Amino acid sequence: MTGTDAPDPGPGHLVTEHTRVHVGGVEPTEPGEPAEPVEIGPGVVQIDTLLGGWRRMTAGYLVEGPAPVLIETGSQSSVPALLAALERLGVGAHELAGVAVTHIHLDHAGGVGDVARAFPSATVYVHEKGARHLADPSRLVASAERVYGPLLDGLYGRLEPTPPERLHVLADAEEVEIGPGRVLTTVDSPGHAKHHLALHDSLSGILFAGDAVGVRLPDAGILRPATPPPDFDLEQALHSLHRFASRRPSGIALAHFGLLDEPEPLLEEAEATLRSWAETAERAFRQGRDIVEALEERFRFDTSRVPAEHREKLEVLNGFHSNAAGLQRWLETRGRDEVAGGAG
Repeated sequence: MTGTDAPDPGPGHLVTEHTRVHVGGVEPTEPGEPAEPVEIGPGVVQIDTLLGGWRRMTAGYLVEGPAPVLIETGSQSSVPALLAALERLGVGAHELAGVAVTHIHLDHAGGVGDVARAFPSATVYVHEKGARHLADPSRLVASAERVYGPLLDGLYGRLEPTPPERLHVLADAEEVEIGPGRVLTTVDSPGHAKHHLALHDSLSGILFAGDAVGVRLPDAGILRPATPPPDFDLEQALHSLHRFASRRPSGIALAHFGLLDEPEPLLEEAEATLRSWAETAERAFRQGRDIVEALEERFRFDTSRVPAEHREKLEVLNGFHSNAAGLQRWLETRGRDEVAGGAG
């Protein structure tokens, strides 16, 4: 789908012919009970939301206090695991004050409607450019269905609408109060998606970065950029990383996956990696080469020592094809803008 008014086609990750699927989604490589929620900072609890039944793939974060807020719901297929974890943490139906999503891709926000129904007192916090798609997700789901076809329901699920009166549009630098001495401050952070924002916890110092820093699955151990279509923009993505660095967080919590406690070298690595991928894509684009092949040729070695089952997790979530598609769209859009600017 094209045009500035079109919703993003779901999570922006592409399923390839190599993806294994079972009735619950992607076939899990680590069957068993979900991991217990774990405290990663003062009053910050990490919840494994089990995308497609896989552990350590997608995370949600509960920030505790008198008005607790859940950051990220995961996909709709993750809702049962998420609700079970919140129940184990003793969060009652009217005790959750808020649900915040870093952006509206289905692996981050697909469960919002269901979670809002389960917690009727919770305000749903979202970027201005994503709010209307949570209220009426029909176009967003239709776009995702075109991308995934019959795999959509098993892998991600859909997205139930959230009543508009439950939505709160977040501005940049807005504060969400958790309790005395604790607020979440928003950081508008486009680049991965135009409707992306991060949240910085004043008490723990942790910055919840969504996908703006990239993807680093613990079982793969490497950091990859996340450059899906249709919104990826290199300059915006780099600017967002610089904004994160200026806040001097104590740690960075990724949606994919977990807390990394050395923010400065992480953000430097994220910038260097993003620039390398973009430079490789641009060189291939100008030479008329296939961008997927160029990326695989340069960066496949990074995953060569990762066990096959964990490499598959990374490719399903953040593969070369989806990143190449986003980079190509960015290059084409930039080219059109340069031509239009020159003509003007």
